[in-house]
Amino acid sequence: MPSTHPARVSDIAPGRGALRPARSWLHSDAPCRSLNGPWRFRLSPTASVAEDFAAEGFDDHSWDSIQVPSHWVLQGDGAYGRPIYTNIQFPFPIDPPHVPDENPTGDYRRHFDTPADWSDAERIVLRFDGVESLFRVWVNGVEAGSASGSRLAHEFDVTSSVRPGDNVVAVQVHQWSASSYVEDQDQWWLPGIFRDVTVIARPAGGIEDVWLRTGFDNGHGHIDPEVTADTAAFPVALRIPELGIEQVWATPADVAPLDVAAVEPWSAEQPRLYDATVSTAAETIALRVGFRTVEIRGDQFLVNGRRVVFHGMNRHEAHPERGRVFDEEHAREDLARMKRFNVNAIRTSHYPPHPRLLDLADELGFWVVLECDLETHGFDKVDWVGNPSDDPAWRKAYLDRIQRTVERDKNHPSIVIWSLGNEAGTGSNLAAMSAWVHARDTERPVHYEGDHTGEYTDIYSRMYATVPEIEQIGADNARSTLMNCTPAQSARQRAKPFVLCEYAHAMGNGPGALDEYQALVHAYPRVHGGFVWEWRDHGLLATAPDGTPYYAYGGDFGEVVHDGNFVMDGMLLSNDVPTPSLHEFKAVVQPIRFDFDGDKLALTNLRHSADTSDLRFRWRVEHDGVPVDHGDLEVPVLAPGDSEHVPLPRIRVSPDAETWLTIDAVLAAGTAWAPEGHVVATTQLDSSSPRTAPAARPRADWEPGDGTLTLGIARFIDGSLVRLAGRAVTGPRLELFRAPTDNDESASDQVEDSDADVAGASNADLWRRDGLDRLTTRRVCVEQAAQSLRTIDKVSAAGSALSVMVESVWSLQDDGLELRVEIEPSSGWRTVWPRIGIRFDLPDGAAPFDLPDGAAPVDGAEWFGLGPFESYPDSLRAARTGRFSATIRDLSVDYARPQETGHRSQLRRLTLLSGESEVLHIVALQDTSGRRPGFTLSRHTPQQIARAQHPFELPVSTTSHLIIDAAQHGLGSRACGPDVRPEFALRPESRTIRLRLTAGQSA
Repeated sequence: MPSTHPARVSDIAPGRGALRPARSWLHSDAPCRSLNGPWRFRLSPTASVAEDFAAEGFDDHSWDSIQVPSHWVLQGDGAYGRPIYTNIQFPFPIDPPHVPDENPTGDYRRHFDTPADWSDAERIVLRFDGVESLFRVWVNGVEAGSASGSRLAHEFDVTSSVRPGDNVVAVQVHQWSASSYVEDQDQWWLPGIFRDVTVIARPAGGIEDVWLRTGFDNGHGHIDPEVTADTAAFPVALRIPELGIEQVWATPADVAPLDVAAVEPWSAEQPRLYDATVSTAAETIALRVGFRTVEIRGDQFLVNGRRVVFHGMNRHEAHPERGRVFDEEHAREDLARMKRFNVNAIRTSHYPPHPRLLDLADELGFWVVLECDLETHGFDKVDWVGNPSDDPAWRKAYLDRIQRTVERDKNHPSIVIWSLGNEAGTGSNLAAMSAWVHARDTERPVHYEGDHTGEYTDIYSRMYATVPEIEQIGADNARSTLMNCTPAQSARQRAKPFVLCEYAHAMGNGPGALDEYQALVHAYPRVHGGFVWEWRDHGLLATAPDGTPYYAYGGDFGEVVHDGNFVMDGMLLSNDVPTPSLHEFKAVVQPIRFDFDGDKLALTNLRHSADTSDLRFRWRVEHDGVPVDHGDLEVPVLAPGDSEHVPLPRIRVSPDAETWLTIDAVLAAGTAWAPEGHVVATTQLDSSSPRTAPAARPRADWEPGDGTLTLGIARFIDGSLVRLAGRAVTGPRLELFRAPTDNDESASDQVEDSDADVAGASNADLWRRDGLDRLTTRRVCVEQAAQSLRTIDKVSAAGSALSVMVESVWSLQDDGLELRVEIEPSSGWRTVWPRIGIRFDLPDGAAPFDLPDGAAPVDGAEWFGLGPFESYPDSLRAARTGRFSATIRDLSVDYARPQETGHRSQLRRLTLLSGESEVLHIVALQDTSGRRPGFTLSRHTPQQIARAQHPFELPVSTTSHLIIDAAQHGLGSRACGPDVRPEFALRPESRTIRLRLTAGQSA
């Protein structure tokens, strides 16, 4: 057999030999055999590898064994190469359509049996559901063909080469090919046969393809069937038993639309499906049919005549050990979790998922934007020179990709929009794709964000637009010009529904201001919501040098070029743990709106199609976080869009405690995705009696003082705190630094700051420039008065004339020890600050401090304030006022790159815990503006956290660190999107922190 021809990996054609036209992924009773399981495997470093392995008699006993489906770089403990992560850039030279000769190539072999009765089949088909990136196939030494389009299905007719009994299939897979230039999605490059391989006996008289187009209008259904089969296969029967349908078509000419009386519609909230079969004498196809009508009416996107609002997620197929290999149990739980967090829509970024996922989307209920396997983002590095999207030579490949996308998944009611791909520039090939889709499917609209001027798509789509920009898009202002558009193009785009295909970049700790985006949906009907980037982190499970497991990101596998931790931008951590941002999302998009109006509660059903009969409304009253009363609220069933005022329960208000009413909308019965009692929506009302914080007692009798001083539970030496509540402690020291979040580290051009010198710089760079991470203190004075101590410090950084004056006053009061800290910055600070706080360092058991007998280190907290999750100024909607507790470990979030985490806002009272013992009680008093501080309790300082790139790099902890913050800077979405909104930006300003401290009690 001749050796391979390496030039073929540069062939821009979609392949040869694969069956066309593509067809639906159907549930058929035709005989089939899965070829999943162990295959023989070898890996070569180059595409120039002999193909003699495809011969029947080739001896592969010396080869390794590998599981199919899998990615070879995730097998063999690194023996088969390593994963590569890039976002925009190509991991090979930009020389289209060529790729390097150093091209890892995997050869696969396995035997399979075919039953003797398969000889009656009309043909034998070998199906591959996903192979990255280009592959060739042989059966019994006979070449069947080749194909590219990694996340697309390809079938080969192998009838002439298959025989009863033992057969050998051989596959050669090249990691790089011409198709790699159009598969530059923001994800790991993971080569191999990663989806199912199946051999199918297609029966004579079988059904090649079925499409049951459906519609719904005013309680009636409509089916427009399309059956692809030989004339000899007829008659064909359509049966939907639940609807009493048994329609038999004697000939192809008889296949015609039919109306169905009294059907229930399908929607993402009420995913009503009907079991159907389409059958001939030789084959039966099983489908699940959902009746729904998709349309654009003016600037509104409608399903079943009602406006759709997307509370969506961009979803990649990603798993820390399997990569993109599909696991149905994990996928079902993934989608159920989405439902529990009020996600109603999925954009399949940026390729069709495993087809079974769409069955689950039909069943559980999601609006799906199905995206083609297409992205050429790497050409952005060369100003889009050579981009295939406008090169006629690539048109056939582009059209093949969209045809395989649409044909495979056209039967799914969950798919309401087709998307041409992502970040591939623009050009005639994309326009040709759109034209083909419009001709093939006249109902579902076409999306592609890169069509900025709206030449060939039906929806105006943007990424990471700011809130003011979306307001301009949403407003009925024909005179304004949209970004990248002429006035005429602006008018065309403004006449379409607007969708944010990506927004709220969820990288690390963030995003902020989700509620401001959601408010636009209600203010402007043409704004239809959007899709957060993205659902989950793509961390790959790895092991640190010391054996500690961690989730790796770009650069951790020695990549030549990579994009770092930009692949860790999900609302779900790599280990399936929801981040606080996902809880925030759930609260922001909850489907019930609550408005308090005197002694009544106004409720509005924001759902698309479901009424509230599935919900029960529960209320409870708490005094300082302690439950004192509860019950059920009588609420009439609300139709979609309806509102109703209902009386509030009589609330027993405490004269000396905060009184909070909480109302939850919960599931009245379990569903496929959540149990009975699951909270769908919630609200709180502060019913407390007015109270004012006691005023600080001014003094004027200060005199110089130093040496040792004891004030109640505190001991000082020369004005410095050395002991508190019987334990060694240092502080309070001014803390203006936080370990930068991924948003803080970004130098995005969408910056709200007006200071010209910040252009191109991240906030974190500016904080380091100003020395906020390395502040030093000069004690100005120490003064004493009766039962009081006062210190004044000047805090600044080396190389800077900027400073902050800090006055700390300790005084014994009737109810304990009070600390008042006045913080006042000098003039000249030009950028935002990350925080304004004070830090106390408390010894861990490993530290050489004198702990009380039998005492354990501080390892947890109980608090009354906002919780239970971390919260920040522009991310507070998921937080509720109550009483909470957590270990020091659980107070922080394990972001893949260590960063600011754990802040709890609006603190009232805090108790530090040591095992079962209470170490210290802290009461946080409001300042003169009514603002409350927040707190963070961590094993590491902000500076230590900022130096680590992975959790395992954090030093062994010797101290617990308590930071009381007068203020924190917002989170924003600056890693890929807008900066912190001005109202949540922390400008250098004077702040006051007042605390009352008392000793705790031992268990």
